[in-house]
Formats: sequence, structure tokens, C-alpha cells
Amino acid sequence: MNYPIPPGTRDILPDEMRELRALSIALLATFERFGYGEVWTPTLEYEDVLVKGDERAAGASYRLFDEHGQVLALRSDMTIPIARLVATRFSDASGPLRLCYLSHAYRAVTPQRGQQREFLQAGLELIGADAPEGTVEVIELLSAALDAADLPRARIGLGDAGLYRGLLAGMGADDGSAAAVLNALERHDFVELEQAVGYLGVGGKRQETLVKLPQLRGDVTTLDTAVELGGEDVRQATKRLREVADGVRERGLGDRVIFDLGLVRDLSYYTGAIFEVYDPALGHVIGAGGRYDDLIGRFGDPRPACGFALFVERLHVAQAEEERRSG
Repeated sequence: MNYPIPPGTRDILPDEMRELRALSIALLATFERFGYGEVWTPTLEYEDVLVKGDERAAGASYRLFDEHGQVLALRSDMTIPIARLVATRFSDASGPLRLCYLSHAYRAVTPQRGQQREFLQAGLELIGADAPEGTVEVIELLSAALDAADLPRARIGLGDAGLYRGLLAGMGADDGSAAAVLNALERHDFVELEQAVGYLGVGGKRQETLVKLPQLRGDVTTLDTAVELGGEDVRQATKRLREVADGVRERGLGDRVIFDLGLVRDLSYYTGAIFEVYDPALGHVIGAGGRYDDLIGRFGDPRPACGFALFVERLHVAQAEEERRSG
């Protein structure tokens, strides 16, 4: 008799488990070598905590009731639980906190190719370090983690969560119209994006900027192309990215970073630089992260912060494919 498991989950057998364990150990060893200490948070959080962190993150969670009737939720990422932990357990700590983790997370998704309900993440959070220095440190750690995973071809897509929002606000777009534009951008649906921009009623040059800007992707000269396209509006909007670009270049990581001006993350707590990680051997994002300078302040004293999470099972698939191609 066949006993199925829920879609979006899977069994892992010994050979693969040994490889996943070795990969996980290599990632944690890399984080710890840079001074990051491992933490663990409960798999279950009160739903109110996740909602306070980000309503969309809470909406991706599985819910249940405890014996007192309070709503619990399986964590859908580690950033919000760590923000809660920092605000409550490290409220008196001074100086930057460097924390890392290896944990499962759960998301209520409609399972499609590459989407998992349960997945293993390895990541870190740098708490209390301002941009751009803190952002550059996190990018350096992300690059080192990709090296530890034997993924030399992996690249880090770098954008800014406030870039497009700032442009829309500066052009006087109302919340509803701006949301339609951002939703299209999030899905990388450039046909819908052009239609949504058309409803904004902005001038021809600004309309062209909003449509063409998110299609710009490449090395640091992409920022110059963006300014040529959008003028002073874009010059101010890309200032933070230029500062990060300078720091990345100084640490010799310029070849690893791709500037992606159409990059948008689906969580509202991101405030500055945002990342996505790709490897040409795999057609899915293998990691993501960014700055969330306002999130910890939702639970206690505000602190700047930046971090990332790598999807360990996707890393493993990319790793195996890279080995196959080089063999």
C-alpha cells in the first residue's frame, strides 16, 4: 500500500542526507569563522509575533491553536523570529550582534515546481551595523558561503527595496497605483508593468524610466545607464547602491555581484539593499536577503540590520549539477 506524503515535502534517504549534512556543516563553519554565533528559535511562534513582523510573512504560515485557544504558526522564515529574539534577549547588548542559524521553515504555498512547504535554511543576521559597511560585510559572508558550497559560478543579484518605491513616491503616485506597479514588478511581468505605469499619468520621460529601469541588469556601469535614463530622480535613488558597490569592489567581490534594478522582495520589512542568489546550473533562486533597518524596532529598541538565507536543498542540487558538468 502506498502512503503519500504532503505535496511540497519529501523524504531524504541516507546518501543524500550525508551530503546535506556535510554541506550544512561547511556553511555553519564559514559563518562561525567570521565570528557569527549559532542560535535556535522555536518552530512555533505566536501568530501575533509574525503579523507584527510582516503580515505577508504571517499569511504564508500554517496555523494551529494551543491548549489555551491562542493562535500559533509555524515560522515561514527566520528573520522575524531572530528580530524578536534580539529585541527580547539582547536588549542590553551593545555593539553589532553576529548571529547565524540552520533551521527548517514552512510556507503555505500551492506546490509547484521548485516550491516547498518545508525547507532547510542556512543564514545569518548582522544586527547593529549601519549601511553601507554592514551590507558589504553580509555580501562578503554570502560570497564566502557560496565558495564553501563549491559554487564558483553563483552570482548575487543586488538591488534596493526603496529604489522603485522612492521613485513612485517622488512622482506623486497614490498608494493603490503604486501597489499595482510593484505587484507587476514583483512578478517580472513587464507587459502588466507597462500597463500599470500607463495608469499613473506621469510624463513621457518618467513613464519611460519606470518601464525600462527594472530591465537594467549587469555590472556597476548599470547604475550609470540608469542615471542616463532617469536623470536626477534615479541619481538620488541609486545613491545607496553606489555606496555598496564601492565597498564590494574594495573587498574584491565586484565580479560576484550583478546589479539588478528590477529586483523586488515580497516582504515589506526590507528597507535598503536586497539580494537574490542564482547559479546557472539551477533555474531557481538559491538564496535571498537584504537590509531590514525597521524590523527590530517593531519588537523593541530599533537597530539597523542585514542578513540572508540560503536554501540548503537547492544549494545541494546546484552543487551536484556543477559537479556533473565539470566531471
